[in-house]
Amino acid sequence: MSSKLTAPRGTFDILPEQAALRGRLEAAAGELLEAAGYGRIETPAFESTELFARGVGEATDIVGKEMYSFDDGGGRSLTLRPEGTAPVCRAYLDHGMHKLPAPVKLYYLESFFRAERPQAGRFRQFWQVGAEALGSDDPALDAELIVLLAKLLAQLGCADVRLRLSSLGSPATRAVYRQELATYLHAHEDRLAPQVRERIDLNPLRAFDSDDPGTRAVMASAPRLLDQLAPEDGEHFAEVRSLLDRAGIAYEIDATLVRGFDIDTLAPYFHFVVNVDMDFFEGICKLRAYRKIWARLMKERYGASRPEALKIRMMTSPTTIALTLQQPLNNIGRLAIMATACALGGAGENMTTPLHDEAHALPAEDAIRVGAALQHIVAHESGVAETIDPLAGSYYVETLTKQIEDA
Repeated sequence: MSSKLTAPRGTFDILPEQAALRGRLEAAAGELLEAAGYGRIETPAFESTELFARGVGEATDIVGKEMYSFDDGGGRSLTLRPEGTAPVCRAYLDHGMHKLPAPVKLYYLESFFRAERPQAGRFRQFWQVGAEALGSDDPALDAELIVLLAKLLAQLGCADVRLRLSSLGSPATRAVYRQELATYLHAHEDRLAPQVRERIDLNPLRAFDSDDPGTRAVMASAPRLLDQLAPEDGEHFAEVRSLLDRAGIAYEIDATLVRGFDIDTLAPYFHFVVNVDMDFFEGICKLRAYRKIWARLMKERYGASRPEALKIRMMTSPTTIALTLQQPLNNIGRLAIMATACALGGAGENMTTPLHDEAHALPAEDAIRVGAALQHIVAHESGVAETIDPLAGSYYVETLTKQIEDA
């Protein structure tokens, strides 16, 4: 295994190609939100730990086990921001924005940090677009943000998007419901998953998120918050639905929705860019391990069942780090080795290759033709891509794949 320095586990570099795509998203989101009256806000990368414990909730996974917290040297606990709402609300009060005409509309595009186990689609540092409308409980604001999100997704070409809608009601309504749900869960405690039992009194709503078969069977008959909304909460939810109907936004009511998305629908939209370097077998085994890890997580952790959700989608590329400035024609051989590793790892059909003279200057026309031919020869003429996992069963390949998978 290589001992070279790489990006910390659970993080990733944004290279020029990805930066251009991110810039497109940022520009589209900013233009859309600012046209609707939202102003951009940026908050510090770290805040007082107490802000998240109070604002997010001590019973949540974020506060319980996903925060990067540290002592600032003066006995004060600080935390890298794991989410955006609490810091924005702190700034809203800190700067007297509550004295401004309501609602105060703010949006942010920032990095966030979660100290959790890295896995496909979940990172320790990630970038997020978010928006908050503060100082008013007008249902039109809820509908507006949903409509704006629908427009943004449409502009970015996201198709087949489903909107699942529910309501958590007011804090008072939730408090009564939480107690009723906790009583119900205690009555069926012997059928619940251990982690659900541990959180019955802290956060019983999270039981709806469990993919444990026994827990799901219990939750099928659990009381629903939507059936117990106070009159004013019900009217608010009805008005949001009415506004969405008028805006032509399709949705479906999901009384069990606590957070998140339907994984079978969402997973096929994830795509990952993976670089392969000159360590030939490590590159092959890395791609094999990624496929195994993704399928296992989707099935065991998130309960995915559709074959499309269990298949990871990767764009692979030989890394430019291995290319040398001297004797650039030798880079053709290096690129062929790395491209072959991509193909043998099962990603030959979705592969990009750098050009052999990129270490020296902008690619020349001849280099572009050579690069296109190299990719075609490796991915198609060689026949490698026509065989599924051709190195399966090799002792060395299987052992190295398992080591990467377990790392």
